[in-house]
Amino acid sequence: MKTAHDVILKPIITEESMMGIMMKKYTFKVAKDANKIEIAKAVEEVFPGTKVAKVNTMNVRGQKRRQGMHEGYTPSWKKAIVTLTEDSKEIEFFNDMM
Repeated sequence: MKTAHDVILKPIITEESMMGIMMKKYTFKVAKDANKIEIAKAVEEVFPGTKVAKVNTMNVRGQKRRQGMHEGYTPSWKKAIVTLTEDSKEIEFFNDMM
């Protein structure tokens, strides 16, 4: 059985993800085998007081990288954009970044 910390790996802090905070959309790097239901339950467990309205997920391909004459790809990963309900408590971790 996976714990909530096995599902949510780390937050994604970019300009675009910070713009989504105003609309209560938070972006996380999640486990590749996690589904939307597991992600929603994990967010509600890790951040008490939050209520998830919906979860959008996408698989991000690894980028092509070169090191001299050798080339390869960085690992692929999964991204989740979690939208909270209007009456939900905000996630303080992201508010401290702004």
